Amino acid sequence: MSGPVLFLGIPFDFILFALTLLGVALFHRHTLPVALAGLGVTTVYKLIFTGFKEGAGLAGLGLHLGHEFSLLSNLFLLLMGFALLSRHFEESAVPDEMPALLPDNWTGGLALLVIVFVLSGFLDNIAAAIIGGTVARHVFRGKVHIGYLAAIVAASNAGGAGSVLGDTTTTMMWVAGVSPLVVLEAYVAAFAALLVFAVPASLQQHRHSPIVKHARRGIALDWARVVIVIAMLCVVVATNIVTNLYFPVLLGRVPVLGLSLWAVLLATAPWRRPDWSVLPETFKSTVFLIALVTTASLMPVETLPPASWQTALGLGFVSAVFDNIPLTALALKQGGYDWGFLAYAVGFGGSMIWFGSSAGVALSNQYAEAKSVGLWLRHGWHVAVAYVIGFFVMLVLLGWHADAP
Repeated sequence: MSGPVLFLGIPFDFILFALTLLGVALFHRHTLPVALAGLGVTTVYKLIFTGFKEGAGLAGLGLHLGHEFSLLSNLFLLLMGFALLSRHFEESAVPDEMPALLPDNWTGGLALLVIVFVLSGFLDNIAAAIIGGTVARHVFRGKVHIGYLAAIVAASNAGGAGSVLGDTTTTMMWVAGVSPLVVLEAYVAAFAALLVFAVPASLQQHRHSPIVKHARRGIALDWARVVIVIAMLCVVVATNIVTNLYFPVLLGRVPVLGLSLWAVLLATAPWRRPDWSVLPETFKSTVFLIALVTTASLMPVETLPPASWQTALGLGFVSAVFDNIPLTALALKQGGYDWGFLAYAVGFGGSMIWFGSSAGVALSNQYAEAKSVGLWLRHGWHVAVAYVIGFFVMLVLLGWHADAP
């Protein structure tokens, strides 16, 4: 395997990846072909010029894809499965009851974001974002401001940042031996960030389309679908806990979370048929994210800058465009971080752009307008501001306490 080809001192791999991200930003109506083209060009480049981390040629490519199989297949199964969960949830009629339960001023939107934040501490952030997006469509009568959509994603990512169950990166830290109590410290920053982005986002939404207090009378909840949704979520959480505690070696080999979700889906299908019609569109968005994640995994990132709070702060911005899982793996290998800060940075940072996290991509399945990077940055400006403020609130209150490298 030869060394990287440099252009102006920058490995050409990164230039290809940057061009892919630029294409996604500029051609937001054609994100899938752009992402697939970026993956194809990057793969051909590495086959011809540099090889892969696992070796050169097709053999190296095969080994690399084998190494990424569990992550990519788990992501595929979760995104597809949670799309079906969202339809079960919507057809249960629970979202139709929400306008009667939430305040009809701007604090109603704030309350919904807090609910998403809390749910994400226990559930996968994809599920929390989808539930939040589904409820928002009902309580705001289908008119959801893009700044509020960004806030839903931010709430789902922030809520999981301090929980070893709420995000893949925090679970990785737990498996690597980091105490859950250390990860829990990330909630200091996450809660401060929630206050910063949730208030302006709720005001944006209230001006755009307020909650109307007129829930339809005589709504009959479909309790079978309610039970199915709860069962799906509980099984995924239980599988995550049991696998991490007793069978951690499986996590890198088998997509256990995705398989557990689909096991419940298929087992309950005779009781209430899933709405399979959502899968074609979900498939496109899922393949898009997998293409981006796979392209990111091909980048020659083998070390990070020396561990410091400045590095941790920067990794949050990197996570907005680069998969946070390999960043977390490198940080754990390198050591020397305050893991609470890192959990917050890589967990919340992906909220700054819609494709920076799986929760953002999941929400874009529900709201096509979310796929505009320009609109996301312009109207969701409060997410980036909240990230920085939350980080420095934590730094002032707790200080940086580096783990031994």
